[in-house]
Amino acid sequence: MNTLSRSCWIASALYLTIGMGLGIYMGIAQDHTLAPAHAHLNLVGGVLLALFGSYYALAGSGVRRLGVIQVVFANLGVVTLAPGIALAVQGQGEGLAIVGSLLALASMLLFLTVVATQPRPVSA
Repeated sequence: MNTLSRSCWIASALYLTIGMGLGIYMGIAQDHTLAPAHAHLNLVGGVLLALFGSYYALAGSGVRRLGVIQVVFANLGVVTLAPGIALAVQGQGEGLAIVGSLLALASMLLFLTVVATQPRPVSA
């Protein structure tokens, strides 16, 4: 596993752990107000970073520079989107959620570029 893939998988596990903790907290408190933040943390943070990590493990080092930028944008998106949604559902403004959404979208567009421009492997 290359460094980029490993960093994605570590981030994925971290986001999923935090998301699970938030879910358990909401269940114990019987207050599911933050369910949208919990869901986005698990999906955008946990699932997408695992997907990115899997792709970068398979693709190898051919996508290094743009891949690193893409993963940075993905992580910035997660750490702004999930808290931004939490603030928005509590009526404290949507600005951070908007910034996080745009960062997550930029990350996906970069990922699309990485995948679409990756050279096809030569079959033997």
